[in-house]
Amino acid sequence: MKIERRSLLGLAAAVAAAGGARPARARQAIVAPAPAPPDPTEVIRLWPNGAPGGEGVSVTPIVPERSTDPAFHDRYAQYTTDPILTVFRPERPNGSALLLIPGGGYRWAVLDKEGYDVARVFAASGTTCFVLRYRLPADGWKAGADTPLQDAQRALRLIRSRSADYGLNPRKIGVLGASAGGHLAGLVSVRTDATYDPVDAADAVSARPDLTVLMYPVTTMADPFVHAGSRQHLLGDAPTAERIAAYSLEQMAWAGAAPVLLLHAMDDGAVPVENSLQLLSSLKAAKVPTEAHLFQEGGHGFGIRLIMGRPAEAWPDLVRAWAGRLDFAL
Repeated sequence: MKIERRSLLGLAAAVAAAGGARPARARQAIVAPAPAPPDPTEVIRLWPNGAPGGEGVSVTPIVPERSTDPAFHDRYAQYTTDPILTVFRPERPNGSALLLIPGGGYRWAVLDKEGYDVARVFAASGTTCFVLRYRLPADGWKAGADTPLQDAQRALRLIRSRSADYGLNPRKIGVLGASAGGHLAGLVSVRTDATYDPVDAADAVSARPDLTVLMYPVTTMADPFVHAGSRQHLLGDAPTAERIAAYSLEQMAWAGAAPVLLLHAMDDGAVPVENSLQLLSSLKAAKVPTEAHLFQEGGHGFGIRLIMGRPAEAWPDLVRAWAGRLDFAL
């Protein structure tokens, strides 16, 4: 029997359609990951004539990159000598500002995870954000443990004094600190004493934030819940009981402080959740308007990238909702 070639082709097609032939595997396109967004170019030097008390400082600043993924940065600033604010201007400013203070155990400051990444989220909804790159207490500065606080106080004063330049309401300037940066944000929220001599007219305005957000904060310097690394880099190897008490947020006088929001994961293995719980009790006793959100899981240092699909993913919206009830747009 003579079988034409077109019949054979038709038979092969029929067999393939019936599952008798393995279909050709579709070639998948290789898509390169999107590069990390560029850093803002606008920065503000905190101390135009040099940071105070630097006569004994000999460190050299470094900003290492830990990420091997081109889609995101993971940098930290160490041995900072010229502290700065990196400015994230929103397309449609809502009149509010956030000073962002990243953590790092007072050993360094993680710029991206708890700084730039968070700034982009809140700038997208209209908040002008300022990420603080601060000096560290163990680098030989005369102010010692108060060195980072000098930078935080100066930063808030500069932001408030320049509110007209950024379209800000000077009574809508908040602070958000994470981990050891949460400790520093707490210090600048509760302490009102002068830690440096005035530099210029900006130092005549208030350094008190109008709202405070503390993410998985280091709050206590006392055992058993202290983050040992933060205490060591802030207070040294063997601080006295008096020094420990003087830098434990839960032992400070919070009456009259701005409203506070606490965020913490119950499974935080680095900074125990009791840091937030102890401070919550102190804030309640001082009648400070306070809200707290404790997530079942999230670990420590979750920031923005590490919360996708986890309970802590809701934290930026929770912050916005809380601030909105205080007539503070974020």
